[in-house]
Amino acid sequence: MLRLATLRSHDQYNTTIYSLDDRYRGVFGGRMVVFMNEADMQARGIAEGDMVEIESLAEDGKRRVVGGFWAKPHSIPVGSIGAYYPETNPLLPLAYHDLKSGTPAAKSIPVLVRPQPAQLNPGE
Repeated sequence: MLRLATLRSHDQYNTTIYSLDDRYRGVFGGRMVVFMNEADMQARGIAEGDMVEIESLAEDGKRRVVGGFWAKPHSIPVGSIGAYYPETNPLLPLAYHDLKSGTPAAKSIPVLVRPQPAQLNPGE
């Protein structure tokens, strides 16, 4: 099991001023990316650029899976991953929230990450 922290993209509107060395810069061509520690990638047989799917581990019995993400190694703690929202919003159960503030708990969603099954083209 890993813990997903959702991220705001560097190109989304924000009043915070970021420098050019912002830690998530350097990702171009889309937001369907999951940042992973290299050790977590190796443990799951995932290489840089592999397509993966992410499944949340909610206790409500509903299956929540998003696919089409490509894996990118990043200096993130072992056991954690990062991905952009709203792309990962389907993984967050509505009842999963911080008990004190009542806000959605999108910074620590328990998830599984695995290679995405190959999609066959029709007629193959």
